[in-house]
Amino acid sequence: MGEYHVRGGNRLNGELNIGGAKNAILPILASVVLNGKKSIIHNCPMISDTFVSIEMLEAIGCKSILEGTTLIVDSSSANQHELPEALVREMRSSFIFLGGVLGRFNKVKISYPGGCALGQRPIDLHIKALKELGATITEEHGFITCVADKLKGARISLDFPSVGATENIMLTAVLAEGETVILNAAKEPEIVDLQVFLNGMGANVIGAGSDTIVIKGVKELHDVEHTVMPDRIVAGTFLVAAAMTKGSIELTNVVLDHLDPILSKLTDTGCIIKTEGNRLRLQSPKKIKSVGRMRTLPHPGFPTDMQPQFMALLCLAEGTSIITETLFESRNKHVSELTRMGANIILSHDGITSIIQGVKKLTGTTVDSKDLRGGAALILAGLAAEGETIVTSSKYVERGYEKIERSLQQLGADIKFYE
Repeated sequence: MGEYHVRGGNRLNGELNIGGAKNAILPILASVVLNGKKSIIHNCPMISDTFVSIEMLEAIGCKSILEGTTLIVDSSSANQHELPEALVREMRSSFIFLGGVLGRFNKVKISYPGGCALGQRPIDLHIKALKELGATITEEHGFITCVADKLKGARISLDFPSVGATENIMLTAVLAEGETVILNAAKEPEIVDLQVFLNGMGANVIGAGSDTIVIKGVKELHDVEHTVMPDRIVAGTFLVAAAMTKGSIELTNVVLDHLDPILSKLTDTGCIIKTEGNRLRLQSPKKIKSVGRMRTLPHPGFPTDMQPQFMALLCLAEGTSIITETLFESRNKHVSELTRMGANIILSHDGITSIIQGVKKLTGTTVDSKDLRGGAALILAGLAAEGETIVTSSKYVERGYEKIERSLQQLGADIKFYE
């Protein structure tokens, strides 16, 4: 695993174009198997999770060509319903392949997924929903096998608006007989992008972005061409980086509506934000303000994937901030590493609530990435810290950021990557 060497003190200034979203491309890649034809996908993020997904598709018989950030997948040759355990264990999002393969072949075998260790993240919502769609499910020796004589539409009410469960139901239901209704569906923008992609290949899905999604099963799908939405979490990460370093940044290719919860909190810290079309500019404040109490919530609440980066910013704010993590009980592994850099953070016994008392400066040291967004937060802390910070275990950061060091260098950061 590589490491990032960051020397703090440089103000970040400049312009960045935001590429395709990690959380959008992964369910889209899982769904290309459904049409049994050609899928052309533009603006693919060049991140390790994308490459693992492509390997997964090839392992079940698909053919793929990557030209720049455009991926062409021909799934007509797909002929395997068993997903390779080694690849599934590399990322949590691999579980979304369950719906795509089951929808195409009426059977699938998959191991329990890996990925960042953010807590339990139970799959019971997925399993319950697929049973309601007609699948018989067995679990043994760390594998889940789903078989269906015929998939049939159902009315499914989710106990929690799970993004993964919503996506798996959508994929499974596209070719099922009859109508499927998802109640209490996740409303994230990436769900809307998945709906656009599925409808582009001939599916009949409406309601994404609301809490009720309706899928009317179709008998056949066709070729599709699609451009992946920009990554709101990558955009938010670079905005926080500019705010922490007293800099100014302009982002292009952003969807402002997707960023509303993040921009609202950045404004609370004193940042000045101006928007026009698909561009936005952030000017950092002279002094970062604390935000009182905040909590992560499903969209349109503040995204859990921005919590570690925002915590890094609040470490340098005037006053006290309190963050409650409501989605992943093990999200806060970055707290101990930020504390090593001089942050003043008290974490509750249950590991859910963090009390952050702002300090005047952070100091560089060696810290370890323990998950994707926590690793990004440590890099941001290093950009604002005194001296050199070494952030180890780069593999986590590479799952969601395409050569983050190059983007930061473009903005004037002193950061180097060593393999």
